[in-house]
Amino acid sequence: MLRRFLLILIRRSLLILLLVCLGCVAQSAPPDIARKIEHQVRAFYTIPVDVKVTVGAITPSNDMPGYDAVSVKIEGDGQQKDYKFLISKDRSTMLRVTKFNLNKDPFADVMSKIDVTGRPTRGAKSAKVVAVNFDDFECPFCSRMHQTLFPEIFKEYGDRVVFIYKDDPLSEIHPWAIHAAVDANCLAVQNVDAYWDFADYIHANKHEVDMEKTPAARFDAIDKITMLQGQKHNLDVTKLQSCVKAQNEDAVRASMKEADDLGVNGTPALFINGQKIDGAVPISEVRAALDAALKDAGQPVPQHVQSSAAPSSR
Repeated sequence: MLRRFLLILIRRSLLILLLVCLGCVAQSAPPDIARKIEHQVRAFYTIPVDVKVTVGAITPSNDMPGYDAVSVKIEGDGQQKDYKFLISKDRSTMLRVTKFNLNKDPFADVMSKIDVTGRPTRGAKSAKVVAVNFDDFECPFCSRMHQTLFPEIFKEYGDRVVFIYKDDPLSEIHPWAIHAAVDANCLAVQNVDAYWDFADYIHANKHEVDMEKTPAARFDAIDKITMLQGQKHNLDVTKLQSCVKAQNEDAVRASMKEADDLGVNGTPALFINGQKIDGAVPISEVRAALDAALKDAGQPVPQHVQSSAAPSSR
């Protein structure tokens, strides 16, 4: 009994000692310092008054001699972000330092988060440069990017770059985009070329769908284009019809979530070996990114031909 009592006493003593030590390490920022920090953060980052800024504890830091660390929490619109700053020992200067892990390639990290399993490809499957485009069949900017990639860029780089499309239909403003993505994937299940022919046709002739007066008529127009591609490529018509009729959006929705997780907030969004290009940029910018990726991978850069036309930028 005495032994148990002593054990409990020792444990409580250690807990009290730990709390005392933590109190010595982490100190709440004095009100006047907290106010100065809040004002600096609000002014520098242009934070609205309805967004809450909370200055946390000041703790020792090993990042820079003469400086402690202070945390700042920013809350608004149901979201919360925590930031770390360095504050001088005399409390007269505050810094924000960004650390970069040189043992980790950020572009490779991005590519590891993009699932291309089973996606149709165009170009050299064994290529060391992978261009993944998050696409929306109803998006006019996507049509411009598509017409830049195919055929001009593809003619120049197709033997050393693999092109892959992922779905990211902006359903809030493009009501038939998800339906088109599902139909395209139904074609891809049976034939890769059928998928790409569908993508080429829709991006060049989306007006054929837009001209229909009702949502149902637009869906019917997309399905008709899909079935024509199926016939062209001698697909199993019964399986294709069943897939089109089912309109299973699971794969498309998963791709949309993946785009969100990657920070894609508009289409087209092209990732070339992990480096992101936003919007329907001029063809020269696409070339520059592909050339840089090829050089980085130790691959030869193709000879360029004069561009026939460049898409308008978003």
